[in-house]
Amino acid sequence: MSTPKRLPYYSLSPEAYRGFGATKAALEKSPLGKELIDLIWLRMSQINGCAFCLEMHAKALRAGGVPEAKLDSLAGWRVAEHFTGRERAALAWTESLTHVDRTHAPDEDYEPLKQYFSDVEISDLCFAIALMSAFNRLAIGMRQ
Repeated sequence: MSTPKRLPYYSLSPEAYRGFGATKAALEKSPLGKELIDLIWLRMSQINGCAFCLEMHAKALRAGGVPEAKLDSLAGWRVAEHFTGRERAALAWTESLTHVDRTHAPDEDYEPLKQYFSDVEISDLCFAIALMSAFNRLAIGMRQ
């Protein structure tokens, strides 16, 4: 069953949309790396149920050479063997901020970041999470 699109937010609010694009372009230069950013974006899109974003980020990760087994086990990353400590810290923080209404971003999710990321990388990670949260909400809300 196909759900009809609601509004083309990208053309109705072009200046705001360009702002999101500028943030995305800045993150492409981040020392976090494209693979990690796409990985957290895919996980956030799984949680939020954004089909458009799920397809886009899974495709990008496959094109970047990420193994299928890793993508297949992303929802179970806490028990899957395919993820590094760095990825686990980023995924935990992603989930914490995605569910900030329940978690309130606790220290136990924030502190492990310091082991794997610089202050700049932590800041970039927060921007990446915030940006995808906004994109998920736009795509889901406007049925894109």
